[in-house]
Amino acid sequence: MSEFVHVMVLPFLACLILTGIHAYLGFPVIERQVIFVDLALAQIAALGSTIALLWGHDLDSGIAYGFSLGFTILGAAIFSLTRFKRERIPQEALIGIVYAVSAALLIMILSRSGEGDEHIKQALVGNILLVNGREILQMFVIYCTIGIFHFVFRRQFFLISRDPQEAFRKGLNVRLWDFLFYVSFGFVVTSSVRLAGVLLVFSFLVVPSVCAIVFTDRLRLRLMLGWGVGCLASVVGMLVSYYLDFPTGASVVCAFGLILVICGGIKMIRERILIV
Repeated sequence: MSEFVHVMVLPFLACLILTGIHAYLGFPVIERQVIFVDLALAQIAALGSTIALLWGHDLDSGIAYGFSLGFTILGAAIFSLTRFKRERIPQEALIGIVYAVSAALLIMILSRSGEGDEHIKQALVGNILLVNGREILQMFVIYCTIGIFHFVFRRQFFLISRDPQEAFRKGLNVRLWDFLFYVSFGFVVTSSVRLAGVLLVFSFLVVPSVCAIVFTDRLRLRLMLGWGVGCLASVVGMLVSYYLDFPTGASVVCAFGLILVICGGIKMIRERILIV
């Protein structure tokens, strides 16, 4: 057990930090009904770092991070400009298109690399097991900054997420606040994808929020439940990874899926009991 703690303590701290910010950001994402925006921005961030790799820069370099962030900001601008007062086409459709094109470009670019398959795997599931203390500190500082920013402007962000038509009526610059939301969200995603990969980042964003929404409408309780789900999935996934020798990121993602199924089953049982 002591060996498990020694090996997994830094990855677990990283998962706790990921849970803290992603579980919170998951609620406005679900309320906006743009579930795949995280996948799209994560894929765009991975595309940016891949282009830096093709030009001879290491994936862990500052230049690669700058490319990822630049591409993510571009994606944020696209998503904010496609938010209209009256939508003929759901924004989710446009986000899906951006994701598909980014993924295709990533595959095309990596086909020119001798290690393309390995880089695609890295982009999908990351390698959170190799996280170090410096990376955890960087994540903590970035996510705390983004968290404070969202807390200060929480009324604007919640309004454009829950009732965009009301925001338009009040004269709020919805596109500007959308852009600020997606840019701040992009900072989080860019930092997370480098470490955890696209699939794990998506799971941390969506699954805790969905599990919490199933059981309560109160924001504070949702946050507590979301953070609890994220912590539980991290522990279960890492135990499975360590003792059964599975990839850590993929194990945590599967743990999220299992917890979601259990939450759905509990919800169904509760509803049947109340009906009876």
